[in-house]
Amino acid sequence: MSTTTVERDPQLKGQLKNVIMATLASLIGFWGWTMIGPLAKSYYKEAFHLTPGQLSLLIAMPVIVGAVARIPVGAMTDRFGGRVMFTGLLTLIAAMVLLVGLVGAFTTSFSLLLVVAFFLGIGGSIFAVGVPFAASWYEPHRKGLATGIFGMGMIGTAVAAFFNPRMLKAFGYFPTHVIIACIALVYAVIVWFVMKDSPKTAGRVPEPMMPKIMAAAKKITTWQLCFIYAVVFGAFVAFSNYLPTYMGNVYNFEAVQAGTFAALFATCAVIARPFGGMAADKVGPRPVTIVMFLAIAALSVLIALQFESPAMYYTLFILMAIFIGFGTGTVFGWVGRATTPAETGTVGGLVSAAGGLGGYFPPLVMGAVYGANGHYFWAQIALMVAALVSLGISFAIRNGGKPKK
Repeated sequence: MSTTTVERDPQLKGQLKNVIMATLASLIGFWGWTMIGPLAKSYYKEAFHLTPGQLSLLIAMPVIVGAVARIPVGAMTDRFGGRVMFTGLLTLIAAMVLLVGLVGAFTTSFSLLLVVAFFLGIGGSIFAVGVPFAASWYEPHRKGLATGIFGMGMIGTAVAAFFNPRMLKAFGYFPTHVIIACIALVYAVIVWFVMKDSPKTAGRVPEPMMPKIMAAAKKITTWQLCFIYAVVFGAFVAFSNYLPTYMGNVYNFEAVQAGTFAALFATCAVIARPFGGMAADKVGPRPVTIVMFLAIAALSVLIALQFESPAMYYTLFILMAIFIGFGTGTVFGWVGRATTPAETGTVGGLVSAAGGLGGYFPPLVMGAVYGANGHYFWAQIALMVAALVSLGISFAIRNGGKPKK
């Protein structure tokens, strides 16, 4: 019998069903998290008379709380389990989507809109629930695959980019929010009654949250992973949210066309993610991460040139999406290897928080750069520099070689 064959743990029966359920929860969470971006130019700009800077701030606002909230949410998942956390977050997402709809439809206060957009970011913290949940359902040599499958829930950003502008035209602004809030609430009920936590987490004695966070924060590996994930996931969030505005400004795409292109970008990144996780399982995360950052750096320079040929800019953005998606799967394959099962949620929360924060600043930078220069050249060059710095950090992270079975 081949020595490379590893038997699956019989305790983990039902692993695929539960991880797929978690992926769908993440999809809905990301859909709620990115409600505003696809409607920014087609609705909010005109309804609230926003400047380019205000528009960028509005797009970026949900990202900040979604990032910061991942730290306690990841630690709380270690304590309470994924089923409880998914149910609670989906319920909160439903409430916040509905509140954004009310403010956007019945007021003209930009300040109030920013406040509710801030709390809408709760949806983004759902990612920190799924990483330890998915990892706990799979054997050590398949944790990259598990987190890669769960990471496909990022397609919620593509769902938002594709459907939100169309729903706005078909149903109107407020009914669109009501429909999405109902979807989140119904799925919260399904999760509560159908989803199960991994038997591997049964009987685990809960530890105080803050000491776990502080212990994880003292590890240099945690901060190294935080930085590189901030760059790669930040690029995903930034492009997924800001791409409709970018394509409208640079290539004169109308709202539905721009949303469709953003959805295509996000979908390609999501499809690539589990392959990144599997590559980390097979050959180790370091070599895959190095190739990924080299590609992102090169593509950033080419995108900065703003080619007029549709064949060129479509090709460049799709390649960028593939490498970004591949990288997000690879980095979390690294998290599963560099941590113990008991601290995966806490470290994963910190790392995913860094990713969310990485997505907060690029829309602001792109809005400022475009407002000052009428193009995005220097914003893309900044991404190139960040990718090269991350490349250097990747060489220093421990546990980056081929995994032992």
